Amino acid sequence: MPLEDHIGDICRKARVQTKTSMALAMAAAGVDESSLHAFETDGMAAASVDVVVLADLLGLDASKAEGVARGWEPASVDLAAWRELRMVTTAEGFEVNSFLAWDPDTREAALFDTGWFADDIFKLIDDHGLDLQHLFITHMHGDHVAALGAVRKRHPEVQLHSGSAHAPAAQRMVRGEPVAVGGLRVDVRLTPGHAEDGVTFVIAGWAGGASSVAVVGDAIFAGSMGKDFNTPELAQRKIREEILSLPPETLVCPGHGPLTTIAEELENNPFFH
Repeated sequence: MPLEDHIGDICRKARVQTKTSMALAMAAAGVDESSLHAFETDGMAAASVDVVVLADLLGLDASKAEGVARGWEPASVDLAAWRELRMVTTAEGFEVNSFLAWDPDTREAALFDTGWFADDIFKLIDDHGLDLQHLFITHMHGDHVAALGAVRKRHPEVQLHSGSAHAPAAQRMVRGEPVAVGGLRVDVRLTPGHAEDGVTFVIAGWAGGASSVAVVGDAIFAGSMGKDFNTPELAQRKIREEILSLPPETLVCPGHGPLTTIAEELENNPFFH
C-alpha cells in the first residue's frame, strides 16, 4: 500500500499550515509557480525541487523530508503477530482503512471505523463466528462512518464509542476507563486537530504478548499527518503527547495508507523533529 501523502502533499500541507506564501516557497524550492504546483499535486517533480531548503522553510525536518522524497516507506507489518486483528480497506474515490479486533477465545469483537462499505467486515464476522459488541469511531468524517447505518442495522446491539462532544454521554469514552473486548482492553487518547472530535484508541492485552495497537484515524499517517489548516499547532502537540509518546514498538493503524509503528514515525516523519 503506497503512502497516503507523497512528498509534494507533505510540503503543501506544511505550506498551508504555516501560512507560507507561494513566493517564499518558490524561492526556497528553486522552481517557478507552475512547477511548484505540479510538485505539490503529484510529487513527480521532486528531482527539480530543492526539497531540503523548502522543507526547512516550512518547519519540516529536512532530512526526513528528503528521505520521503527518495522513496522511504515503513517496513511491512505481518498482522499475524496480533491475534486477532484485521485491516479492511474500502474505496469510493479514495481508500479508507477500518480495523476489526477480537478475542480469539471469547470471539467478542470490536470494529474501529466503518469505511465506505461493511460487506468485507460482515464476512469476517460471519467467517470467524464473532460477536460484534463495540464500534469505536476515531472521528465523524464521512469516509470513516459511511457504513455506520449498515453496521447498526445488522448489529443493533452494538455499543458506540467516540470522542464527539455531541454524542450521548454513554457513548463518550473517558481516558483511564478502558472498555473490555474479551481479554482486550481499549483505552482512549484525545487527538483533536484534523477533526475536532478526533480520538486515538489504544488496544492492549493481545494473546501472545504482542505490542499495543494505536488506531489513530487521520491524526497521523505513515510519514505525514492529517491536514489541519486551522489549529496545526494543536494537532502536532496532541500527536506528540498522545501518540508518539507510546512505546516505540506500538503498531500504528491509520485511517489511510500503510501500517506503521511509533519507532518508524519518530525516525522518519518530517512533521516531527
